[in-house]
Amino acid sequence: MTATTPEIAAILAEIDKNTSFLITSHESPDPDAIGSSLALANYLTARGKEVTVYLCDPVTESCKFLPLADQVLHELPERDFDVCFVLDIGEFRRAGKAITTCQRIGCYINLDHHLGCELFGKHNLIDPKACATAALVYRIITAAGDVVDYPTALCIYTAILSDTGSFHYSNSTPEAFAIAGEMIGKGVNAWTVNENLYESEPKQRIALLALALSDLTISPNGEYASVTVTQDMYEATGATAEDTDRFINYPRSIRGVEVALFFRQLEEGKFKVGFRSKGKVDVAAVSASFGGGGHHNAAGCIIKGTLAEVKAQVFERLEQMRGC
Repeated sequence: MTATTPEIAAILAEIDKNTSFLITSHESPDPDAIGSSLALANYLTARGKEVTVYLCDPVTESCKFLPLADQVLHELPERDFDVCFVLDIGEFRRAGKAITTCQRIGCYINLDHHLGCELFGKHNLIDPKACATAALVYRIITAAGDVVDYPTALCIYTAILSDTGSFHYSNSTPEAFAIAGEMIGKGVNAWTVNENLYESEPKQRIALLALALSDLTISPNGEYASVTVTQDMYEATGATAEDTDRFINYPRSIRGVEVALFFRQLEEGKFKVGFRSKGKVDVAAVSASFGGGGHHNAAGCIIKGTLAEVKAQVFERLEQMRGC
């Protein structure tokens, strides 16, 4: 059973005294955003609460097997909510304007594990050392003395498996393994989750990956490597941004590479840049220098310019920070 901290106690009090709950997360939701949101939704529903899950972007195909995934809304209902849980967001703006400008929400509760997360909630449960936001949902449930049921366990396990890179990343903490083991004990089938997340690739994703890898760029010192996806590549393959998940792992896997980069074109003259570090380089600091954010080993930002200009800026900044 998780210890009840003052912040968790305050959150549990809000759950006890309120009836209607809205749950949301960031745009382009990853499995932690989706899994933690659905874990909380399953838990609150089991407690007899009125629960609505809203995401501004669709649930990824790989996560549609999760309980309540088919009930996620992409248009915010015209109704009042006592509480809005905002999960895994980093910055409040990433929830989208429908949430940030809504006048029908009683209070916000912020659950996150990003470094430098904005404290926009009435209650902010933030732990950068947590393996995933789903781990914070787990802490809330167990601090209440409640049992994690199977649907909730499936969502929590999926989120943790993904956010730890299948327990490859440095956030694969003792807590991560302990929670995952407990979820397996609840009946979660590890192979089923793995199959849905990693063994059911659509053909267009593989075609897009081939094009992305054709643009593989490695710095002269061999410490930085990148792949790129452009709008033209989407058109050529019929793929979408959803199909680019985990592309950054390919340059990251190269021997000697300390930082992997993924340049994804959002529109003409605008790129989203993803960073992954093997530990020596704080990519959150690199990303922050471009107005982005994230964790020590995983971060992202948006930069305007041509692909050549954006690449040059990022590689130059990495060299500058390497010399610091």
